Amino acid sequence: MMKGGHAKKLLFTNILCILLLHWLDLSFVISTKVPAIIVFGDSSVDAGNNNFISTVARSNFQPYGRDFMGGKPTGRFSNGRIATDFISEAFGIKPYIPAYLDPSYNISQFSTGVSFASAATGYDNATSDVLSVIPLWKQLEYYKEYQKKLGTYLGEKKAKDTITKSLHVISLGTNDFLENYYAIPGRASQYTPSQYQNFLAGIAENFIHRLYDLGAKKISLGGLPPMGCLPLERTTNFAGGNDCVSNYNNIALEFNDKLNKLTTKLKKDIPGVKLVFSNPYDILFRVVKKPGQFGFQVTSMACCATGMFEMGYACSRASFFSCVDASRYVFWDSFHPTEKTNGIVANYLVKNALAQFLH
Repeated sequence: MMKGGHAKKLLFTNILCILLLHWLDLSFVISTKVPAIIVFGDSSVDAGNNNFISTVARSNFQPYGRDFMGGKPTGRFSNGRIATDFISEAFGIKPYIPAYLDPSYNISQFSTGVSFASAATGYDNATSDVLSVIPLWKQLEYYKEYQKKLGTYLGEKKAKDTITKSLHVISLGTNDFLENYYAIPGRASQYTPSQYQNFLAGIAENFIHRLYDLGAKKISLGGLPPMGCLPLERTTNFAGGNDCVSNYNNIALEFNDKLNKLTTKLKKDIPGVKLVFSNPYDILFRVVKKPGQFGFQVTSMACCATGMFEMGYACSRASFFSCVDASRYVFWDSFHPTEKTNGIVANYLVKNALAQFLH
């Protein structure tokens, strides 16, 4: 008969073995369920593609990336990682997703995740024209090119299987309103805000159909953040006491409602598609309104430069003003969240929208 101490040790060892086997099994499930994260969109998910095109919409210089691995600016519009990097890590794949146009990566690295996103782009081609960035149709062309490379690298059968199982993330729309519709004449003379939302939703619908036709089965359609709470908009909201601009937030809510309904419609229309609406609005609005609950101290101003209106090159020129600890700030520059905020948003989206892709 075993003594109590030996019995406890044996029981502990057995439990440890079971937990280890469970972990190994879980990691296997994760890696086979979603082998790669494939990303389309704007600066919220651009990992540095704009570094390799002729545009001023860049962030491949200090202080951007100061908290990224190695402290190097990568072209991500943040002090560190962006939401899709955290999503990739949560799915057990890798800690960050590389940019497709970055020549320092190859198809071996892209096979487990790649971003075609371009800062300052939108659904509307007129939006991408503003700062000469990569339009959504061109991102799709890059995706086709990527599929050919993947077929050569993995073999046609495995490449198709990888595409089918991979999670395709779409995140854009903010620039269509703030950089295009409300900033320059043109679309506002053609469409009412509601009509423009329908126009953009139609492009989103067509894009999802195109992805599906190319083999994508798992797709996340991203919603808009509370645009009126970005420091750039709050800085110019003199009449509202520099609070969030309710008109822009209402536009975001209306458009998100249309995208949510589109998701419901497409799930009925497209056989075998797994489509979710990933909505960052609520969590970001909560962070802005109750920052203390999330460990933040500053919401109305950004970390970079004066924190009121700078982003991109303006952020760089005034970098000596930048805050010491970005983790105290919700926003990194006047338009983009800090790494800490990106992590909170990603965690929320994984739990509330994307977790089903792991089952």
